Amino acid sequence: MIIEVLKSLDYTKSEDFHNKLNDIVINNQLLNKDILSLDYKHYLELNIKSKILDMAKKNIVEFYKLIDINTDIINHLYSFEEKIYRLNKYSDFNLLSVVLFVNDFDIVKVLNPILEIYGLSVFKIILMVAIFIFILFIRKVVYVYLKKYLLKAKKSRIYSEAILDKISKPLELIVVLINIDLTIYIYNDFITNELVVKFFNISYAILMIWLIYRVVNVIATIKITQISNENIRIKNGIINVGIKILNFAILVVGILIVLKLYGVNLTAVLSGLGIGGIAVALASKDSLSNFFGTISVLLSDVFSQGDWIVVDGKEGVVVEIGLRVTTLRTFDNALIAVPNAVLANNEVKNWNKRKLGRRIKMSLGLKYDSNHKDIKKAIGEIREMLDKHKGIATKNTAYEYTKAHSAKLVSKDDADGVKKTLLVYLDQFSDSSINILVYCFTKSVDWEEWLRVKEDVMYKIMEIFERNNLEFAFPSLSVYKEN
Repeated sequence: MIIEVLKSLDYTKSEDFHNKLNDIVINNQLLNKDILSLDYKHYLELNIKSKILDMAKKNIVEFYKLIDINTDIINHLYSFEEKIYRLNKYSDFNLLSVVLFVNDFDIVKVLNPILEIYGLSVFKIILMVAIFIFILFIRKVVYVYLKKYLLKAKKSRIYSEAILDKISKPLELIVVLINIDLTIYIYNDFITNELVVKFFNISYAILMIWLIYRVVNVIATIKITQISNENIRIKNGIINVGIKILNFAILVVGILIVLKLYGVNLTAVLSGLGIGGIAVALASKDSLSNFFGTISVLLSDVFSQGDWIVVDGKEGVVVEIGLRVTTLRTFDNALIAVPNAVLANNEVKNWNKRKLGRRIKMSLGLKYDSNHKDIKKAIGEIREMLDKHKGIATKNTAYEYTKAHSAKLVSKDDADGVKKTLLVYLDQFSDSSINILVYCFTKSVDWEEWLRVKEDVMYKIMEIFERNNLEFAFPSLSVYKEN
């Protein structure tokens, strides 16, 4: 029986060893059932003088002693089941001789009975501390050498520095978790607990997902910076949505891994998702329409991040094109979230889709008593002033077309957003004034620069009117009294 018990210690799990021990003890009892069922004690009470009887009595006493020994051994096996299993594990790790050496000290013999009350021993504490220090040391060495060799490579250096900086925190938590896991494992006499194992496996999975998330986002951030510096024509919205989709995929995979480790049947879950997909789609049709609106916005060239747009009565600068909504920063510094379905299904006015020309349109009213020759001369001077103005676009203003055009019958100027129209004409005889139309475009499309040029043009027009003895009209009514 003892030989069988020693052989069964090779089972890795303590639960398996316990079950095997039960089987061995039951087998022992079954083998001895016929012998143990017989009672020989009445032979011991006989007083007959007989050499054979004396020999029988001696054998009977020895027999009952063997039965007691068998029972005692079984009791001891169960009493020291965990200790036997632990000592065998020490033997597997070649630590048995060290354990015996440590336990041989007098102070250890005094401390061990006290510590055993709390499930500890001197050697357990030494082993826990030693493993804790060893893992921390290995982590430091590995991190230092990893950093050293990764930073040597010029091509991957920009990634290595950022990645090492971002993964340091998750790695520290993983190392701490490993130490706690091993400490609990040693404390439980190398016996694994299903709930504890499940908890740590899920924790490791979460930390690894967090680590992958950080690495992916670091690489994405560096790539975005490189794209910005190299002026590669890729819409920021596409990159941002791509990163969000990638992060969402990491999250979904992470949740599936955690569910698998928790013991959930993923086949049933995924098949359930397929059956419930229609119901989810019907319940979230607005979210789906917004998602497809996102795809429509990204694939079209209607607007990009940073553009000044007007849509559905809302006006502002595009902050971000998200998976569901696009956020606008209004000019009074409020933040508006516009569903992407609205953007896809409504007209969008984009003020940034122009490269050359921001319109100045004015109607200049002159008094009716103005001399027509003075008006004609003033119109000519205004036209000449605008034609020579450094901030005003004219037909002679040079512009280099950078946009590649397809074989379509479209205006290059309109496609690129180029306006060079310059009009100054006598326009209208209104109720209170003679109106001159001034219609032109500034070279810059920047608002502040447009205001500066417009202001300068207005000052120059005022000077022209003063030189030609012209006065601005204002709404008035003349009353004539007949004699």
